[in-house]
Amino acid sequence: MTLPPPVRAGRQQQAPHTDQFDDGPFAFRPATKDGAKARVSIQGVSGSGKTWTGLSVAHGLAEGARFAVIDTERGAASLYVGHRGIQFDSLQMHRYDPRDLVKALAAAAQAGYPVVVVDSLSHFWKGTDGTLDQVEKAKGKYGNNSFAGWKDGTPMQNDMVEALLAYPGHVVVTMRSQTEWVLQENDRGKKEPTMVGLRAEQRRGIEYEFGVAAEMDINNRLRFLKSRCPALHQKVLEQPDGDRDIARPLLDWLRDGAKPVDTATWIDAATATDATADGLVALYREVEAASALATPLMHPDTGQPTNLGDLIRERGAALRAQPDA
Repeated sequence: MTLPPPVRAGRQQQAPHTDQFDDGPFAFRPATKDGAKARVSIQGVSGSGKTWTGLSVAHGLAEGARFAVIDTERGAASLYVGHRGIQFDSLQMHRYDPRDLVKALAAAAQAGYPVVVVDSLSHFWKGTDGTLDQVEKAKGKYGNNSFAGWKDGTPMQNDMVEALLAYPGHVVVTMRSQTEWVLQENDRGKKEPTMVGLRAEQRRGIEYEFGVAAEMDINNRLRFLKSRCPALHQKVLEQPDGDRDIARPLLDWLRDGAKPVDTATWIDAATATDATADGLVALYREVEAASALATPLMHPDTGQPTNLGDLIRERGAALRAQPDA
């Protein structure tokens, strides 16, 4: 059965319900780090050690628990399983539609993994069915205008980034760097060709969406491009131990003066049998204040991927539409 295209009349009918969520007051609250999670990106050239370093960081952030790896590198991450006690579960991806990454994140959140690793995020930009492919496919709807194809590609890309940043655990992503060979002087004073990394193979500037962004070179040297964690700011690490050198300072900083937040509590409140329409609006405001509306999850009724904000809005609208509401 093919669903009819959306019409404006339908959206207008729902406006009174959605306005309750969209048109809330601009309320300032005391700033806290409650519930904050690590968001780490590591980019580098082939052979720089970004996969192993990312796994080591994830192991430290998980504090020994099993974590999830979304693997686009044909099982490369799994070659490290067991090394230094690292254990994780892996999901092999063979197509790289950004919407599939959102689904994978929702499944990981449903399973309760404390950390998720994406190795690598570059595939969801320029791999099969990645964002660039989606733009190319969409341009046919706009007279083969590639620029207009971004009308479809940009929302997919943005939703993917939002799902990464809103994951209810720590997130570590690796990205390939565009590479170039240049002549550099070695320690003997002679010029030799050296492979260097340029920007990450993802949408320009994506590394700055993360709280910590680092790059690695062919000599396994890690340099922080950005860090909101003061202990890591502008540091350069030679052959870093991801657990000791990155995860531990990050956890100490995140926990300093912060209280844990369990998104499962919000999900339970959204699906409670005694929930009310007004109560769900208040819940939406609370989740919004925590920047957690885009938290990926599986819909409790349909089993399809959704996010916490949409789940609350859907339940609130359903309750408001009941005759005795």
